[in-house]
Amino acid sequence: MKLCSIAALAACLSGCLAGPDYHRPAVPVPARYKESPGWTAAAPADTAPKGEWWTAFHDPLLDRLEPRVAVANETVRQDYASYEEALAEVRVARSELFPTLGVTATATRSGGALAGSAGGAGSTRPVNAASLEGTASWSPDLWGEVRRLIEESSATAQADEAILANATLSEQTLLATTIIELRLADAEIDLEESTVAAYRDALRVTEQQGGAGITATPPSAVITARVALETAQADLIGLGVARAELAHAIAVLVGENPEDLDIPHSAVMPTLPIVPVGVPSTLLERRPDIAAAERTMAAENAAIGIAVAAYYPTLSLSADGGLSQSPLAGLLHAANRVWSIGATGAETVLDFGERHAQVQAAKAAYAGAVASYRSTVLNALEDVENDLSGLRILAQQAQALDVAVRDAARGTQIALAEFQAGTVDYTTVAAAEEVQLSDEQSALGVEESRLIDAVALIGDLGGGWSASDLHDPRHPAATASP
Repeated sequence: MKLCSIAALAACLSGCLAGPDYHRPAVPVPARYKESPGWTAAAPADTAPKGEWWTAFHDPLLDRLEPRVAVANETVRQDYASYEEALAEVRVARSELFPTLGVTATATRSGGALAGSAGGAGSTRPVNAASLEGTASWSPDLWGEVRRLIEESSATAQADEAILANATLSEQTLLATTIIELRLADAEIDLEESTVAAYRDALRVTEQQGGAGITATPPSAVITARVALETAQADLIGLGVARAELAHAIAVLVGENPEDLDIPHSAVMPTLPIVPVGVPSTLLERRPDIAAAERTMAAENAAIGIAVAAYYPTLSLSADGGLSQSPLAGLLHAANRVWSIGATGAETVLDFGERHAQVQAAKAAYAGAVASYRSTVLNALEDVENDLSGLRILAQQAQALDVAVRDAARGTQIALAEFQAGTVDYTTVAAAEEVQLSDEQSALGVEESRLIDAVALIGDLGGGWSASDLHDPRHPAATASP
């Protein structure tokens, strides 16, 4: 009866929760991005990239390899293991809400000298004894320490889930960037091959003109043409090194040995997508790194409650019951029943400031988490603004370079015609071809930069991820493993 009264009192008190309840701090965000005017027409939020965002680039290699990042990338696997560990810690914390039950069984066999034997020695008669006992112990969560621990562990698990999502997105954007760089390397190889072919033709014409005496072609013109060809050939060979390294990096990102992945040459650059950016406030729900910082903040807030609960007394309830008999016969009779119940209370009277220091440390850790959260939001806003400004400025540069490439190509054609007519020497042609090659390389570089900025913008907007994708470990739901 007393045990029931104690349990009822504990149940009433278990509604208490030490420490502050969590409320996400407000973070000021602008109503719109500074760079958004003129960047792209307004579009509804549901047109933002979701899921397989890379398909907007219309590149078959991206479409084939990107899905493999989530299942084969070793960095993602490592973060998934951390997430599974955090989920297990939630289950450990939940187990502390319930009593611990145990069963103990013992059996002994002993003997001694028979009475009346000569010299006190003789044969012995063994005696068998046994006991079977069940135990139960429970520490009711009077002040909410265990519930705060569950709250902390659950928030930590959600933070790890967001970190997993962020790692997956980071590796996917890195793969997309590397593939774009590979496409640029292939395009530069094609451009350099056409340059080598043009320089080879120019050398042939120069040698023919000098040998036939058609024009006053000095020997230096032949040397100049030969040096231009040899330099272009050397540059072409050097481009192969960069391409090989990029192909190896792509293999590692999808969890393969570098020698096992063969990527055919293709100079077709991906399509530049239009990325609706929405409003800055959506970043708070769409960026997994912001979600991870926010969940870490919630975990640190729960830790304050755990520290505060140490000020209050603890109560432990225990009960034992079973059977004991010696000799063994009749062990299961009701007359051999034994039992006990008990309750133990404990309270720290003097700890020389230990608990106060622990509460202060928990509050300081929470304040640090708040600062980290706000810093993460500011950095996210900066990332998007940088991406938008980069795309805007690069679009203007691309237009200017398109005009420059057309004019440079026309200048090369005119110089070649004049050279073949004998009105100018080869140095004029070489200069025109060098300008054209430089402008074409610059145009390819700007195209690559625009594509990489588009990938960065999608990643910095969260890649279609949402904080609503997080699972609450206190209400488990099925999750897919990578």
